[in-house]
Parts: sequence; C-alpha cells; structure tokens
Amino acid sequence: MTVIVLTNCPVGLRGFLTRWLLEISPGVFLGAPSARIREALWNEVRLYADQGRALLAYQSNNEQGYTFETHDHAWHPTDHEGLTLIRRPNPAAPRAARGPSDVPRQGWSKAAKRRRYGGR
Repeated sequence: MTVIVLTNCPVGLRGFLTRWLLEISPGVFLGAPSARIREALWNEVRLYADQGRALLAYQSNNEQGYTFETHDHAWHPTDHEGLTLIRRPNPAAPRAARGPSDVPRQGWSKAAKRRRYGGR
C-alpha cells in the first residue's frame, strides 16, 4: 500500500498521479504500485512539487510495518532506536512558560505591562 499526500502542489502533478493512484480526497493518493513505480512517482513528485509539500508513506518490512519520506516539509522523519518518528520544529516557548523578566513586546500599553510584569 502506498499513500502520497500533496499540499499546495500544481494541478498537473495531481493529474499525473491519478494515472497510477486513486485520489481519495483532494491531494491524498492511494494505491499499490510496485517499488520501481513508487520510486519513479516519488521522483516526479519531488521534481514538480514547486513550492508545495509532499509526504510518501508505504508498506515496509520493518518493526513499524511502514516507512515514509517527506519533501519540503517542516516535519522530518528521524530514527530513534530503530523506530522512525516525526520531528517537528521547536517553536519558541509559549509566553506562559517564560519568566517575568522577559522584555515586553513593543506596542503594549503601560497598563498591560503593569498587569503582565508587575510594577507601578
């Protein structure tokens, strides 16, 4: 089983994939092509995705039973003790987790600064 998920990709690429896979939802393609065809499709996706993102997941002979690849995606697969996990980018810590010594953002009113950071 092979699943390809496209986000913000050209319509022509979606049309190309429908030759080999079934589009079960906009941008989500499902099928069971051979490994050679799957690699050829993935190469075409990477070549023609432009500024879009793509995700490929397929059945594999490992502990998880599947593997996946990404193209221009913020989340990346990483190996952790033999398991493939998704690594998400680490955004800045939420404001509530930061200490009161932080510098207030520009544009805050004096009253808001007092409420948030204390003082007079």
